[in-house]
Amino acid sequence: MGLSERKLKILQAIISDFINSAEPIGSRTLSKKLEMGISSATIRNEMSDLEEMGYLTHPHTSAGRVPSDKAYRLYVNSLMEKYVLPENEKQKISQKLLSKFDELDKVIANAAGILSELTNLTSFAITPRINENSLKYVNLLPVDDRTVILMLVTEAGKISNTTLNLKAPYAKDKLEFLSKVMTMNYKGKSLSNILTLDIIKNFETDIEAMGKLAENIMPNFLHTLENMLNVELYMDGLTNIFSIPEYSDIGRAKLFLEMINKKKEFTDILINRDSGVIITIGNENTDEVMRDCSLITATYCVDGKCVGKLGVIGPTRMNYGEVTSIIEYMTDNLSQSFRLTEGEKDEQ
Repeated sequence: MGLSERKLKILQAIISDFINSAEPIGSRTLSKKLEMGISSATIRNEMSDLEEMGYLTHPHTSAGRVPSDKAYRLYVNSLMEKYVLPENEKQKISQKLLSKFDELDKVIANAAGILSELTNLTSFAITPRINENSLKYVNLLPVDDRTVILMLVTEAGKISNTTLNLKAPYAKDKLEFLSKVMTMNYKGKSLSNILTLDIIKNFETDIEAMGKLAENIMPNFLHTLENMLNVELYMDGLTNIFSIPEYSDIGRAKLFLEMINKKKEFTDILINRDSGVIITIGNENTDEVMRDCSLITATYCVDGKCVGKLGVIGPTRMNYGEVTSIIEYMTDNLSQSFRLTEGEKDEQ
């Protein structure tokens, strides 16, 4: 059985009101707000039908109704009005995103912070899976006689700096030579491919020339590559939940924090979501601990590949239109910024 235009209008009004107020709404209050020219009794009957159809639920502590997950799904798919971001807000987002445009990880962490600030929700961002990302260069930077920094830079802008303590003092010219040899050997190769190469065999002649220096550095080089293949999860706005009525119950707030603090499990959930803008509401989440939450994710692109994700998690009562528009604008902006940066690199 489909919903009549009147039922749709009543349901939309209930959802909009509940998103803004977090308070269950009764037929009398709704009849004053709707201006549909129908009595509160008629609205009460329609609300009763909507409840039977699974679109509304009836909290024990209130005579009013609240939307169900099914109602939010209908709202997101058909009733939600597109929120248009004001130009001044767009400018602010663009400026903030570009303010730390030096390393990929910093940009992504910064994006999570901006998203949390704009939505007042818990936000997250994950860096791309970079198995196919290739190495751009290797640099060994001297700190003192026995300490160097191993710097690896990928084509997509991911940078890793590892401090190494050497077993013996090194000569600066040998360090520079080893940097050049390693860059020449591995430039343009994907990180996962480098790990499958017989590095020590490839380096036999150079290790002989370099003595203990290369032997000391190569295992650390491999370990750093493995770490770079790991996806990084950045989160922001964890304390925002304490200003959300749904989490005024300390027990529920604690469960929420425990859930998102299991970073490996949460990262796996995010990685396995489809590309594009994806909204999962309440029971649509396959993970049981997330059945009280809504999760919105969008994909951003680096080096032409859409591989990283940005999004928010919060109660099912969230302003889906506004939050989705902000996330879409931010991911488009990130993708465009990375594309421009890649273009600039190519021109140099």
